[in-house]
Amino acid sequence: MSNYLQPAMKMPSIKVKDNENNLADVSARQTDLPWKMIVIYRGKHCPLCTKQLNALAKMNDKFKDAGVEIAAVSGDSHAQLTEHLNDLHVNFPLYSGLSLAQMTDLGLYISEPRSEKETDHPFAEPAIFVINEHDQIQILDKSNAPFSRPDLNDLLAGIEFIRENDYPIRGTLTH
Repeated sequence: MSNYLQPAMKMPSIKVKDNENNLADVSARQTDLPWKMIVIYRGKHCPLCTKQLNALAKMNDKFKDAGVEIAAVSGDSHAQLTEHLNDLHVNFPLYSGLSLAQMTDLGLYISEPRSEKETDHPFAEPAIFVINEHDQIQILDKSNAPFSRPDLNDLLAGIEFIRENDYPIRGTLTH
């Protein structure tokens, strides 16, 4: 079995920088909502990430109604996050400074930039961690490429189904 985070494990603390450049824990809840969704995005250089984050912002109220707080984090610097805010219309917390060690601990796929025009650091490929009221990983989705991401409406419907039907955490059988 992998040492990486698995479904049903407790979500660890992830200390990064908030958009004011203060140290913060992206996994800590900022509201009284029982669930939290942490979106790992590639960074400012990725137009698909910008599209996903803006789409999430439009759905944020629906996620809140389902009991889910949203936050997003990348390995970008604070300056890159600040610049990215010009293209983002988000209404949930964004964080920067996810380190290589943290990316590795989370079991994320990590890529080198294709050139310095893309970005100036290795970055995590997209991932989503949905954390239940017991701080366990209820849903884990990670990709090794920017083109494979869950449909946000399907994800929301799945979360609502899980919460309404006491649906168990899946994918926990080891062999």
